[in-house]
Amino acid sequence: MKAKSESKNRKDTKQPGEIWELRLYVAGQTPKSIDAFANLKKICEENLKGKYSIEVIDLLKNPQLAKGDQILAIPTLVRKLPQPIKKIIGDLSNTERVLVGLDIRPRS
Repeated sequence: MKAKSESKNRKDTKQPGEIWELRLYVAGQTPKSIDAFANLKKICEENLKGKYSIEVIDLLKNPQLAKGDQILAIPTLVRKLPQPIKKIIGDLSNTERVLVGLDIRPRS
């Protein structure tokens, strides 16, 4: 579950050249974790194509990493860049909620 995308120009992100750094915290290869990654990958490809990187952190293998981003539930998505840091908990199946939560699409 690793995805990295190279930089390409796209007009629907906040600033040209801006790379979105995303971390997805999971606990093993559970159905919910796999769904969260698949949903995140689809959202990024449709809205941030070529302008994002996803780091998947398995807390079963590295539980100490939960402390740095104050992870209390899993799966949790953390937007590291662009600032400010944002967090979304769950399987990311509600695309509109994820887009608004990450500030990819403004609130209606």
